[in-house]
Amino acid sequence: MSSVPRLVIAAPSSGSGKTTVATGLMAAFAARGLAVSPHKVGPDYIDPGYHALATGRVGRNLDAYLCGPELIGPLFAHGASGCDIAVVEGVMGLFDGAAGEGELASTAHVAKLLRAPVVLVVDASSQSRSVAALVHGFASWDPEVRVAGVILNKVASDRHEELLREALDAAGVPVLGALRRVRQVDTPSRHLGLVPVAERRGAAVEAVAAMAAQVADGCDLAALEALARTAGAVPGGSAPWTPVLPIHDHQTRSAEKRAPLVAVAGGEAFTFSYAEHTELLTAAGAEVVTFDPLRDESLPEGTAGLVVGGGFPEVYAAELSANDPLRKAVAALAERGAPVAAECAGLLYLCRELDGLPMCGVLDATARMSERLTLGYRDAVAVSDSVLARTGTRMRGHEFHRTVVEPGAGATPAWGVRAADRRLEGFVQQSVHASYLHTHWASAPGVARRFVERCRTS
Repeated sequence: MSSVPRLVIAAPSSGSGKTTVATGLMAAFAARGLAVSPHKVGPDYIDPGYHALATGRVGRNLDAYLCGPELIGPLFAHGASGCDIAVVEGVMGLFDGAAGEGELASTAHVAKLLRAPVVLVVDASSQSRSVAALVHGFASWDPEVRVAGVILNKVASDRHEELLREALDAAGVPVLGALRRVRQVDTPSRHLGLVPVAERRGAAVEAVAAMAAQVADGCDLAALEALARTAGAVPGGSAPWTPVLPIHDHQTRSAEKRAPLVAVAGGEAFTFSYAEHTELLTAAGAEVVTFDPLRDESLPEGTAGLVVGGGFPEVYAAELSANDPLRKAVAALAERGAPVAAECAGLLYLCRELDGLPMCGVLDATARMSERLTLGYRDAVAVSDSVLARTGTRMRGHEFHRTVVEPGAGATPAWGVRAADRRLEGFVQQSVHASYLHTHWASAPGVARRFVERCRTS
């Protein structure tokens, strides 16, 4: 898998056009008959949805903070299995990583871990000759990062493109594309970024098609594919990550018992999920079934455990509240002691109310929208035994929300969090684990096994 041709699409800063170029490039390569593996640096859940539309494959994240640098190669190899080429969309600016952690989790860090060439997307809308100084600085900052090409974005005219290319001739980094402003490629945003694919599928399909057309028209696809083939071998060979863990004989006997049904919330309100979570649950012996809390009035028949991940319940609070039968079913499931794991949006859904509207009432807490954005990586330690972890288990997580839950922690908290402050966070009660922290279970696969075993015995 380490030989899969690959490119990292990066930029000097957010807003330069990485998503447009990366998604369009994925779709353009796919249109040429290539099997394209889509990846996203960092914890973002939304961009991978557009990547999946572009390629027909699951979009996967490569987060060196949540999963550790040692898993980047194996997770990449797992996702890229059977593919002809991989495109990795970066995060923020090329060298921007976890706050206070140097290069950790930056696009540059992941590019080095994958030994992948970097294509820099530059917003050229307000510059001409200065673009050469910008590109030279990024290309020379870290000699271990190979900035091997530039794609100019938001080019105003043929004359503007000519000036930019002349300036870059001296920088020693080839121009592999130049894109004009195209309004229909824009995708709508709101308080936490792009609107997810699940909420605008028809329009999203059109947007991805427009991105592909723009990239195919403005970029040298043959040169980009050739550049991808120059990627070096991933250090250590990077055998693909697998969700299947070795188990002891007594665990084998346990695994031969019935496969508990784990219901996973989906639909427009709950779109944030890492593909590896479902793979780990399945590998641990669960039957995973997705349901839609906006439309389904009951949980899947035989539900033994419930996973409610992230998303935008605040946008759909009225519809979620109006689905009274399902809210009661979730409350009854938790009351009888079935395992429930909820992250961020799931936490809001389990509260008594969200913005004054009744929710499931599993937790004695209320949630509301806030003007303040809470954003950042977190180091966490489990402070209570739960269906996910034993006390003392350490995990890394990510917070990203504009909501507030009061109180912020229950009588039995889920995590002790080290961020700008040290605090207790989340709720553990009976078999419920609810928290604002998004976690990546590939970093601690025992979490999924523990949850499934609890589903078997509850």
